[in-house]
Amino acid sequence: MPAQLLSIEATPDLVDQVYRALLGAISGGTLAPGERITQEDIAQRLSVSRQPVLQALRLLKKDGFVRDAPGRGVLVTPLEAEAMRQVYQVRGALDVLAARLAARQRFRIDPKLIERGRRAARGRNVEAMIDADVAFHQAIYEASGNPLIGQSAAPHWRHLRRAMGAVLQAEPQRETLWDEHEAIANAIAAGNADRAARLSEEHVSRASEALSERLAQQLARAATTTPTTPQKKGNKA
Repeated sequence: MPAQLLSIEATPDLVDQVYRALLGAISGGTLAPGERITQEDIAQRLSVSRQPVLQALRLLKKDGFVRDAPGRGVLVTPLEAEAMRQVYQVRGALDVLAARLAARQRFRIDPKLIERGRRAARGRNVEAMIDADVAFHQAIYEASGNPLIGQSAAPHWRHLRRAMGAVLQAEPQRETLWDEHEAIANAIAAGNADRAARLSEEHVSRASEALSERLAQQLARAATTTPTTPQKKGNKA
């Protein structure tokens, strides 16, 4: 059964709408890693013409979310451990810098952000969990006083949303992530830049390790479920 996508209205920024709809489906897992998609199929499912879909797919390819497929169409780019590890490295450096700068201001992160995150962690809506997580880290970027941090992190978070979705769907201790967030927020409010930076670095490191473990499990399952081609009689090994 094909994944369900919401129809969108035709407007002057239709390409952007199609791009966002597809990006949301990819990030949330509705369009799974490795899934083949075609221009015609997406146009039909979104109730739009093929031209904006073509342009949106070109942008998604440029941003690394889809790649050419053999034959027709494109494939949703698989989550690759090494590529995501590199993304987490960049995010870690930015998070540490933002935490240090925010701590110098003794910035107090709105407690409602943490409350929102804990509520989401107790539920089943993975998208809500991701939105809450992103909002928390964006608050730190803004508190740093350096707008270049948030601008630099923005394109990487698009890929991180995919990774977070894969981890959060199977993470049994999701609420402990918010214990880590709260500890970072407390260190920033106390003006302890070293502690805020260390906690931020450890937080990102654990997230990266959790993703690597999750991807390794997926590869192991795929290997055990891949059917083997039966050997023909008379063939020699």
